[in-house]
Amino acid sequence: MQLSISQARGLAVQVMQANSHSADYAGLIADHLIDCELRGLQYGGLPRLVSIVERLQRTGAPTKPVETTHETPVSARLNGHDNLGYVVAYKATEIAIQKCRETGLAMVGADDTWYTGMLSYFAEMAAAEGMVTMIASNASPWVAPHGAVDGRFGTNPICFGFPTNGDPVIWDIGTSSIMHAEVVLAKRMGEALPEGVAFSADGQPTTDPDAALGGAFTPWGGHKGSGLAHVVQLLGMMAGSPAQPPDLAEFGFLIIAMRPDLMMPEAEYRDRATEYADAVRAARPVSGGDPVRMPFDRSAEVRRQARARDTVDVPDVVYERLRAMAGSS
Repeated sequence: MQLSISQARGLAVQVMQANSHSADYAGLIADHLIDCELRGLQYGGLPRLVSIVERLQRTGAPTKPVETTHETPVSARLNGHDNLGYVVAYKATEIAIQKCRETGLAMVGADDTWYTGMLSYFAEMAAAEGMVTMIASNASPWVAPHGAVDGRFGTNPICFGFPTNGDPVIWDIGTSSIMHAEVVLAKRMGEALPEGVAFSADGQPTTDPDAALGGAFTPWGGHKGSGLAHVVQLLGMMAGSPAQPPDLAEFGFLIIAMRPDLMMPEAEYRDRATEYADAVRAARPVSGGDPVRMPFDRSAEVRRQARARDTVDVPDVVYERLRAMAGSS
């Protein structure tokens, strides 16, 4: 099914409002999901909305808004009250940006949330204000440490964002070899997983999404990715999450924002970051290879192309589920 961008966003808002979310929160969630779609990350777009509603149907919708429970001039801690991470992290990022404007540095943590989405979404918000960010979000223990077959940490994305005179430089990675949303979508679509990304509950390698969801994923980058995932898990604990969050609950989110003008004029930093990015792009590619890109170049270009086309492609099975979840006939 092919929808216009406004139709796709409208459907997402309708689904969330049909599941006890305010217009404000539904709009924040829809904007995030549609940005995933426009950037070519379909598994994190409208198919993820099906998973969101399935979780809400199991646990019920949150009954309290996101709340600030502790605050200083340079920091804040939020209680997500089981609200979706797209909303909780957005609110945390807004506070971090405001405090960073005033003090030059800010650290904001949030707990009791789930499904945080693309950390680059929040880094881009801060980069638009000329700020450098480091962001981390831990999750349920779906991923096995290097050399193990039992889940002990989450898919645990970590993200760094830098402003330039053009598109920001944003490096946002999950520390597992496959994302939870990719496995869920493969299950929904009846597709097999790649080799080497998951174990079944009995500790054997598997390409079956069902078996992988009952077992564990492998870490990205071997012992290096596994070590980075431990760092994210510990940063999430600093935000208030338990050592091992339960399934799709009690995740932790942490954002640190910095103003470059604590060290040099912001314009000078942007110029230097732009010069560096241009130098990287000018590097000669390997024989037969594509032009060299900086992190976030692909997302920004694919999004521009999608906006020009004004289309979002939704798998039919996903579209029909969402229409039903929205109460449409």
